[in-house]
Amino acid sequence: MFDIGWQELLVLAVLAIIVVGPKDLPRAIKTVTQWVRKARSMARDLQDGLDEVVREAELDDIKKEANKIMNGDGVDPSEGLVDDLDFEKDWKETVQDLKDATDPNAKPKAEPAAKSEPAADFADLDDDPALAPEPAPAPAAAAAAKAADDAASEKAKG
Repeated sequence: MFDIGWQELLVLAVLAIIVVGPKDLPRAIKTVTQWVRKARSMARDLQDGLDEVVREAELDDIKKEANKIMNGDGVDPSEGLVDDLDFEKDWKETVQDLKDATDPNAKPKAEPAAKSEPAADFADLDDDPALAPEPAPAPAAAAAAKAADDAASEKAKG
């Protein structure tokens, strides 16, 4: 708890002997230890009381839930399943989609127009320099680079 080494304890002992005196020192130590014990027991009682209150609160909640289950109130395991798993509706939609897709007399649906903007999911990739294509060199710069390469190769030959 406290990071007190033997040097600090020695200094405290010397100060206690000087301030209290060697004659009254044992009685002073006994009084201090009694106070420390009383403070620790009070802290322990407080902690135990708080733990008991928490335990009782949790037990009350568990009792309420158990009573609900025993009475049949509020617990229906199939309640949400019927709405979530409406297979008949899903199958009807699937069959209708299949009929529409394979009907030879059906008019083809118009394709949606292509968007000129990039997709919102990939918008952040446009700003990434690592993904950007390398720019094509300007025609004048390319011609100058080729001329410099030709001159360097003729110089090496001759």
